[in-house]
Amino acid sequence: MDAGELFAAICERIPDAMSRHKVPGVALGITCEGRDFARGFGVTSINHPLPVDESTLFQIGSTTKTFTATALMRLVEAGKLDLDAPLRTYMPAFRMKDPDVTARVTTRHLLNHSGGWEGDWFEDTGDGDDALAKYVGLMSKLPQLSPLGSVLSYNNSAFSLAGRLIEVLTGKTYETALKELVLSPLGLKRSLLLPTQVMLHGFAVGHATVADKTIVLRPWQLTRASRAAGGIAASILDQLRYARFHLGGGTAEDGARVLSPQTIAAMQSPGEIGELDYKMGLGWRIQSIGGIARVFHGGGTWGQISGFVMAPERKFGLALMTNSNTGGLVARDATKELLPKFLGYEDPEPVELPMAAAQMAEYAGRYDQLLGDVELKVEDGKLMFHVSPKGGFPNRDIRPGPPPPPFRAGLVAPDRIAMVEPAMKDIQGEFLRSPDGKIAFLRWGGRIHVRQ
Repeated sequence: MDAGELFAAICERIPDAMSRHKVPGVALGITCEGRDFARGFGVTSINHPLPVDESTLFQIGSTTKTFTATALMRLVEAGKLDLDAPLRTYMPAFRMKDPDVTARVTTRHLLNHSGGWEGDWFEDTGDGDDALAKYVGLMSKLPQLSPLGSVLSYNNSAFSLAGRLIEVLTGKTYETALKELVLSPLGLKRSLLLPTQVMLHGFAVGHATVADKTIVLRPWQLTRASRAAGGIAASILDQLRYARFHLGGGTAEDGARVLSPQTIAAMQSPGEIGELDYKMGLGWRIQSIGGIARVFHGGGTWGQISGFVMAPERKFGLALMTNSNTGGLVARDATKELLPKFLGYEDPEPVELPMAAAQMAEYAGRYDQLLGDVELKVEDGKLMFHVSPKGGFPNRDIRPGPPPPPFRAGLVAPDRIAMVEPAMKDIQGEFLRSPDGKIAFLRWGGRIHVRQ
């Protein structure tokens, strides 16, 4: 199977997956060894439907974090930033709740999600040019959940802080600096941050399905203070151009050197901090399966889910963007088995292990997190997940949606569980223990949930 055959095979699966998971629109792109393939499916909105094509803008969500990381690495190469210097070197007034964290946190801690404070805090500080400065000024109230640098817990607020650092180092707004440091040098003309720019193009809106009815979600955009963490809207063709840059050792399409090959390699090199089977690089997640390195990210905004994966050894990149909060299920169903087969590795499904009653009792309990709590209960000899959304995304005032039905978790390795029933099947989490051996956290969805 070559890249064209892989693309065709995924395209064949997408319409059925869209129907099954009630996803109105999808854009798919593949780049491999200098060949590009792209196609749109469905519509941008169920209320005002326009066909999705290769130029339609979707919110890429947290893949934006890799753009923020790329901008920071340009500042490192310019001699303006040391990844391991305390942030207060550049931002003397910066404060966190924990004085030790205030003194020691570095840019590297931001890029590898090891800051340890509560990260899913979406405070709306307005649309002015001071939005990030105001946001960072309020971060001192965020609770510290784990020691600095010790545990990976996905941290959106850390990337808002990274965006503010870019502003301080450049003397420009994050939006202007990102355009000058990354978007313009790479020729990404359809990768936009401002809603007033996005509205001049064809763009997707977010959807959700509630009680079997698909609805449009509002508001459309994240808060301005969250743009460095997830604010880009891009076309699938621009996503492929971005992939080619990171696969090509830091050279733009016009031949200009934007980052050195050494810096690109550093961004894609696994560090010590990780989760499940992957490690964090600088902004990127890295997983090695069968000797093949996968460098990836992805994102979720208010009803838009995207995925982005590269295999540098194969000069291969794939991006898939959707306009529904169930879009991740489309990506999974459309690429399952095909992508591992193309890249030349096996992606075995987790095998459920017997779980004794004593193990279930140890894991059972309530685990709290800012956007939603999880309660594990032993019911009829099964370990059942009960999720209680709290709301607060994409801004703090958003009310929680309906909770999903309970689902069963099975043990697949020591202190590691996987969901064993559709539609959450194979999604994994893990229990983290304190030095005394007691369970301190459930890490699920990349976030640590504190045991109560």
